[in-house]
Amino acid sequence: MAQTELDTSWTAGCRRKESFFFLPVDAEHKATELRLFSLAPPHMRAFHLTWISLFSCFFSTFAIPPLLPIIRDDLNLTDTDIGNAGIASFAGAIFSRLAMGPACDLIGPRLASATISLLVAPIVFSTALASSAGAFILLRFLIGLTIANFVSNQFWMSSMFSGNVVGLANGIAAGWANVGTGATQMLMPLIYSLITRLGVASFTAWRVAFIVPAVFQAMTALLVLAYGQDLPDGNYNQVIRNSINKPKGSLSQVLFHGLKNYRGWILGLTYGYCFGVELTVDNIIAQYFYDRFDLKIQIAGAVAASFGLANFVSRPIGGVISDTTAKRFGMRGRLWSLWVVQTVAGLLCFLLGRVNSLYASIIVMCGFSCFVQAASGLTFGVVPFVSKRALGVISGMTGSGGTVGAVVTQLLFFSGSTFSKETGISLMGLMMIVCTLPITLIYFPQWGGMFYGPSMDSDFMEGAEYYNLME
Repeated sequence: MAQTELDTSWTAGCRRKESFFFLPVDAEHKATELRLFSLAPPHMRAFHLTWISLFSCFFSTFAIPPLLPIIRDDLNLTDTDIGNAGIASFAGAIFSRLAMGPACDLIGPRLASATISLLVAPIVFSTALASSAGAFILLRFLIGLTIANFVSNQFWMSSMFSGNVVGLANGIAAGWANVGTGATQMLMPLIYSLITRLGVASFTAWRVAFIVPAVFQAMTALLVLAYGQDLPDGNYNQVIRNSINKPKGSLSQVLFHGLKNYRGWILGLTYGYCFGVELTVDNIIAQYFYDRFDLKIQIAGAVAASFGLANFVSRPIGGVISDTTAKRFGMRGRLWSLWVVQTVAGLLCFLLGRVNSLYASIIVMCGFSCFVQAASGLTFGVVPFVSKRALGVISGMTGSGGTVGAVVTQLLFFSGSTFSKETGISLMGLMMIVCTLPITLIYFPQWGGMFYGPSMDSDFMEGAEYYNLME
């Protein structure tokens, strides 16, 4: 009887609290609308904090590539050193993303993301002290840890927004954050040029420039701590630990529950050859245009910036496509649209390595960027539906899959390999097409897959109400 009274009291409290939300919410107080021009707590405030914080992490991580022609000469780096440094930056992200998923499940996305940003910010500043190839590679590894915040970004949005808009929320939050990769390609050369105009020597100017991303990253982390909230009803220590409906089982059980889900592994592979390819291109594209078409460093940076800046619209479009096709076709729509978009991206990547003129390369690159980034948004349109219990683990598996893909492609094609950069780009496109095929194997008993409808077995229908795609 006491438990029934507690349940009734808790439910009544939840109903009373609904009146305090500025956005319409579902039964779990997740927002059913996304209002981009609102800062209303907790949903939209969390949305803007998480994308700005992740933006700063991408800005820091990719602040080095646009200045590589200068850094290369200062530190006497070989092509092998540069390739190894690129691999190191992704390798750091693999381990940190794997850890970030369980961390979000344990302490919430707010504390998890702010902690790693604050820990890595001094390392970004330390880039100015690099004096050898070994130190440069180590710094890239450590700075790469910070883009684990992508996992907390997607976890946070999946915790704040309902199933009918979660694809859009994930797409825009990650897409706007990924613009940081393009912004740094454009801004770091300009910051460097401004410093040299003040009379600072070239080999000193690039070092001074790294004060900007370091300070920016630390400031955004402090904003997340000060103004963020993990869940619609409060922070993890207020809600999860005290909730009568909190998930049962230890962290190890939650981790096992996520790792044994084959869908998470397939989505990790898929993400490795959309977002992973995007990371690889961010690492090489400025130097590619600088070397192949003999452009000035500022012009090469501006061209390369257009690849990352497309995230502002292309990744959100992926989220829109995922939610829109789901309304009409259910999970089948989400999976088919992901397969089609990523396959087209692979074809455009292959073509990018085959064209020989500057203008044709820019046009194909822009088309490729739109499709590959939309595929990333489509991937995380599926992730929130794989496992409610192990959402952080599945998000971490998928996110780290992106960096594994980046490491593999960087190692195979752009790290002292016998392939030219243009040939490597084309082969990378073929790998995208092949590694997208396993999407056809994903099947959800309650919703079906690409080729089969849902199962009618009632044992598989548990939780279907929570994951209703047609709301």
